[in-house]
Amino acid sequence: MSSSISWVTSRNPDAGNVFAIAGVVIKEMYRRKDFYVLLTLIVVITLMLASVGIFNDDRIVRYIKDGCLLLIWLSSLVIAITTAARQIPAERESRTIFPLLAKPVGRGEFVVGKFLGCWLACGMALVAFYFFFGMVAASREHTLPFLAYFQAIWLHWMCLGIVVALVLLGSVVFTAPSSNATICFIVVLGIMFAGGHLNEIALEMRGFRGAVVYAIYYAIPHLEWYENVRELIIHNWGLIDWLYWGGATIYAALYMGLLLGCAWLVFQRRKLTL
Repeated sequence: MSSSISWVTSRNPDAGNVFAIAGVVIKEMYRRKDFYVLLTLIVVITLMLASVGIFNDDRIVRYIKDGCLLLIWLSSLVIAITTAARQIPAERESRTIFPLLAKPVGRGEFVVGKFLGCWLACGMALVAFYFFFGMVAASREHTLPFLAYFQAIWLHWMCLGIVVALVLLGSVVFTAPSSNATICFIVVLGIMFAGGHLNEIALEMRGFRGAVVYAIYYAIPHLEWYENVRELIIHNWGLIDWLYWGGATIYAALYMGLLLGCAWLVFQRRKLTL
């Protein structure tokens, strides 16, 4: 870790600090067992597709692709949440955060660097997942809709950006990485499964309770919008309108900025003691 600190602090004291910290995060992630778990999941997904010999039945195709893409989504969430949850607490426990922040590295640069490293690492994992999934699916279906895969991977990555920012905010609020990861995992899955139905629930309520549920509905990031994009790959539907695709990208970027801003404000007020 000391070599990582010296590498970070030897960089350009401005934007270079952010990319240097991000580079350290990526290297550390792939030195840990996460990388081997990733390889194992890729092999499992590939074998699941390759073992199916009845690809002429559209229903079989959809079931297999649905199961594999669900595994990709779950594994990517696990990687994003566990990687982001341990970043700041690990620096604090090893006391490397003190010499790092004592150098010309601001707390804002520190938070953004950690976010960028986790987000880029998740993007690399997604490319690996979808590459093997797409190649095996194309070998059986004899088609590979590149633009549909691009839209799906991009929006999946945007969704993970929101998740990583949320977990980093949790890491400066909660002391233990395990509790932060557990709470964030429950919140993320809750939004994906129930977030889109809160407005319907609010319609059945009256008065203050209905107003509270409506407020929650409009305040939370609607991650289920991005998760539903996998239907494009499962059913080989047409492309998303690029205007909506751009709007979903901007929506995710705004939530990333908001959550990172909150993380920076909390981290700025947090007193670090030896």
